[in-house]
Amino acid sequence: MPLIDRDDAALVIIDVQSNFYPPTRLDVDRLRFQEMAQRIAWITRVADRLGIPVIVTEEDPATSGHTVPDIREALPAKAVTLAKNAFAVWDNPDIAAALEATGRTTMVLVGIETDICVAHSALQLHDAGKRVVVVDDAAYSPGPAHERGLRRLAGQGIETLSTKELFYDWVRTIEYADAFHDTHADLTLPPGVRL
Repeated sequence: MPLIDRDDAALVIIDVQSNFYPPTRLDVDRLRFQEMAQRIAWITRVADRLGIPVIVTEEDPATSGHTVPDIREALPAKAVTLAKNAFAVWDNPDIAAALEATGRTTMVLVGIETDICVAHSALQLHDAGKRVVVVDDAAYSPGPAHERGLRRLAGQGIETLSTKELFYDWVRTIEYADAFHDTHADLTLPPGVRL
């Protein structure tokens, strides 16, 4: 597969909401969830500084709450946040229209849940002719459901990569990466990445 072209990419943040999981259900995986949210916030800031459009979805926000503060604070002014009623983003007419309006054909997906909303979105977008990339360390399902979702995506030919890999696809060269880090010292490394 070719590298991801930042000029053809849109970032789609799926359902990372404050009340999506009851606290007792999330306790076992709280650290994984928090790290995922921090990575998405980091990716969002990078996307903003590179001029990559950002679309945010919220499943049933009246019940599940709104996007978590870490991510909400990172959203660019032009980000679009839309309610989602069908599991796949493409099956929601308002969201599909917003994705089309970006003019981009590569959809970079992050969020929850890997095995349901992220997987359904990836498969439907792929069927609609989009290039789909799922950032595996910026997606989440509790327990073994995350790995099951990634296996399903791989079986259907959906690309997966890490936050670090995505960044280097977007910047491409040492010179561009160095200039980006010099200009944006707050974004030197994705959360959880060690040299």
